[in-house]
Amino acid sequence: MAESTEVMSLEESFRKFAIYGDTKATGQEMNGKNWAKLCKDCQITDGKTVTSTDVDIVFSKVKEKTARVINYEQFKQALEELAPKRFKGKSKEEAYEAICQLVAGKEPANVGVTKANKVGAVERLTDTSKYTGSHKERFDESGKGKGKSGREDIADTSGYVSAYKNAGTYDSKVKK
Repeated sequence: MAESTEVMSLEESFRKFAIYGDTKATGQEMNGKNWAKLCKDCQITDGKTVTSTDVDIVFSKVKEKTARVINYEQFKQALEELAPKRFKGKSKEEAYEAICQLVAGKEPANVGVTKANKVGAVERLTDTSKYTGSHKERFDESGKGKGKSGREDIADTSGYVSAYKNAGTYDSKVKK
């Protein structure tokens, strides 16, 4: 039972890393960039025994010649290739188990992602409640922007002069 849950969490990790950063990805195939990210985030690459070059070589070895992606079976094969190199001194089976435990249950980390800075002048300049004049018209009561309608004067193409009080009455005045 424990083995099947570990396999499920390994497959779940594969899917999470496979769709990372790609809105069109289905989670069935993983590209080389996401494979390298998985190896880095799960501490498979340590800079000494397993380097990013090793990771790229293993990816190229397990994928098909013309393909740019690997499926789940090729992913497990790639882990088998890296396991003895990462865990020297262990048997192939023990090394594979250990590398699977590193990957199982993990998901992509967003380390190093820049966050918006909201202190001092930036906070004052982005507070829409303090806007006046024509700038105030660009935002609704909640502070959300109105988009194009808030930035542009929409042209009246009705054929009437602006502010004409009898606009739209031409058809009723002209009798045929």
